[in-house]
Amino acid sequence: ETLFNQHVGYLPQDVALMDGTVSDNISRFAEAPNARAIIRAAKAAGIHEMIVHLPNGYQTELGPHGTALSAGQRQRIALARALYGDPFLVVLDEPNSNLDAEGEEALCQAILKVRERGGIVVIVAHRPSALQTVDMIGLVQAGRLVAFGPKEEILPSQKMRPLVVEKNRRADATG
Repeated sequence: ETLFNQHVGYLPQDVALMDGTVSDNISRFAEAPNARAIIRAAKAAGIHEMIVHLPNGYQTELGPHGTALSAGQRQRIALARALYGDPFLVVLDEPNSNLDAEGEEALCQAILKVRERGGIVVIVAHRPSALQTVDMIGLVQAGRLVAFGPKEEILPSQKMRPLVVEKNRRADATG
């Protein structure tokens, strides 16, 4: 396991599970996977109960791309992979794109747990619901950071869309 993998967890926008077991996928195919860390990560991602009900539990073969699972299940297994080993930095790219309400709640709880243990979570998101657990927001438009600060200042309650639209209109007007 590389030094990078020990300290950074990553959930990509387009989840890619590999041909292997659930355990393999969560542990990032580690040579010596830690079973307790795998279960801890699955519980943190809110997917443990679903896994234990699979035909062979954590040893269930997923097959190519995990296509036997729903998109939400694949995303939560990938979230468990990002949380495996309690990395200091967790980067989540559109983490709630395929999640139902239960999955979104599990995601929020996972983010809070990372923060409680002193870790940092970076979330890339378009949907405001993905940002409910963050303190600070960086607003990027056209590849440039246009605002950075406390969530309450950057995304005023229910005013986010007009803020973004108004900034886009000004940019269009100045050409």
